[in-house]
Amino acid sequence: MNPSTALARVVVDELARCGVTEAVLAPGSRSGPLALALHDDEYIRLHVRIDERSAAYLAIGLARGSGRPVAVVCTSGTAAAALHPAVLEADLGRVPLLVLTADRPPELRGTGASQTVDQIGLFGRAVRMFAEVGVAQPVAGQVGYWRSLVGRAVAAAEDGGPVHLNLAFREPLVPDADLSWPESLDGRADDAPWVSKDRVEPASMPVSELLGQTVPQRGAVVAGDGVVTPSGVIAMAKHLGWPLFAEPTSNSRLGPNAIAGYPLLLAEESLAAVPPDVVFTVGRPGLSRSLLSWLGRAGAQVVMDYPSPVWPDPTRTASRVLPRPPFLDLPSAEPTDWLRTWQRAGRVAAAVLDAEFDAARLTEVGVAGVLGAALPAGSLLVCGPSRPIRDVDLTLPARDDITVVANRGVNGIDGVVSTAIGAALAHQRACGGGHAVALLGDLTYLYDRNGLLLGPDDPRPDLVLVVVDNDGGGIFGTLPQADLPGFERVFGTPHGLDLCADAAVAGIPATTVTTRAELEAAIKPGPGLRLVRVPVDRADTATGLAGLQQQIGAALRQP
Repeated sequence: MNPSTALARVVVDELARCGVTEAVLAPGSRSGPLALALHDDEYIRLHVRIDERSAAYLAIGLARGSGRPVAVVCTSGTAAAALHPAVLEADLGRVPLLVLTADRPPELRGTGASQTVDQIGLFGRAVRMFAEVGVAQPVAGQVGYWRSLVGRAVAAAEDGGPVHLNLAFREPLVPDADLSWPESLDGRADDAPWVSKDRVEPASMPVSELLGQTVPQRGAVVAGDGVVTPSGVIAMAKHLGWPLFAEPTSNSRLGPNAIAGYPLLLAEESLAAVPPDVVFTVGRPGLSRSLLSWLGRAGAQVVMDYPSPVWPDPTRTASRVLPRPPFLDLPSAEPTDWLRTWQRAGRVAAAVLDAEFDAARLTEVGVAGVLGAALPAGSLLVCGPSRPIRDVDLTLPARDDITVVANRGVNGIDGVVSTAIGAALAHQRACGGGHAVALLGDLTYLYDRNGLLLGPDDPRPDLVLVVVDNDGGGIFGTLPQADLPGFERVFGTPHGLDLCADAAVAGIPATTVTTRAELEAAIKPGPGLRLVRVPVDRADTATGLAGLQQQIGAALRQP
């Protein structure tokens, strides 16, 4: 057997033994041995994309949806460089991504050989582990090296983040008739991984060690992206008698302590003027400026359930970091005036926002509200960046029967269509079905149109892409630059494209809706990929948000 084929077959086999069930491939010649090995493997589901960036974000979506490491494979040169945005997202979002880049052997590097760039340490400090695998040699000891290296890579990814293996392949790059090799290519017996890693979880401390014997009344729990155990966060807020401010992707917005519409509430001076004495933050918050401002004025902030030294602390006010949430050894707190004030404010905000959903014509905020209310139990909601995720943050009701996913690592618009497809595929594989909807803006959709290019043999999810079409960058209209000369050209960036016709080019059915009833009908469960376009007026977004803020303020002042 030629060395390149042997290396590829062993690597793919060990990936499967380590529990990898999904792999995404972008085509290329140098990566041919890996492509053929993946195609022949019966345990790993293979996805093929022509665009490396879309391929990498498809892997991000699959990993987010499954919680398991997913491999993305590409050839050498700029193909490898095109994976970089997804690697950055996996780094900051703690997504278990296995990046396998094919490369030229050392003798072809630095010679001007085609499709050759320096791939050693290509992704810098963004990866948890990098290994230059080396050119395969027909000598004893290679199989143990390859298999143990794959085990290390998968374990590093499981700890939360991307791993990069750079594999140099010499020609021939296709299998030959000779099956001999100096040692057995087989792995451990019974399909076991080469190395089994036992994990020791850090012990939790008692909450009394943090708070003393009396729970402060003016406390709060803030849940951001990446919460590991949502039910634990919900229970902690209820037990302590504190309001819970839960971002959508924390999947923790449930229970009587979850406060609706908190980004608008915390912009109200009457509420924001009183900072909390202590805040427990779980996950990675950062969607709402008003929440971060309030958090920054807290008497004490404890960050928990996050590994050192990369804990989130955008306000630079955290005083303590715990690898795990504390266990609750104090008696359950009774409801206080502090909690009741926030609960009343949440009801006020919910009532104002509900009226927005029922408006005659859909607004950006209204679209998010309809989705949050209308999605059937068991659904997956994938949110694009900028306004969509923030609108969902404003409007998502307290419910635990849907899962919300978004790329909250770098928060970029890269690859969202592919992420949504991957997350939907993983969700539906894990659940044996299930509905999936993605909410994204028009520029985000256009940035990843290649994500719609699925081959005839590639698995297709049941997924509705709801695209809010305001003909440009709507979020900029809510920022200070909206009134500057030249705004429309350099920030608004209108595109003037017919998005339904654009989707049709890729064979994706598309329709336009303008009312709540039409949107609810369009997002009902059904087979395959679909696009639903919702036209909105970009100029109305900023004024609409300001109007909602005024209505909430007026309602809060009523007795």
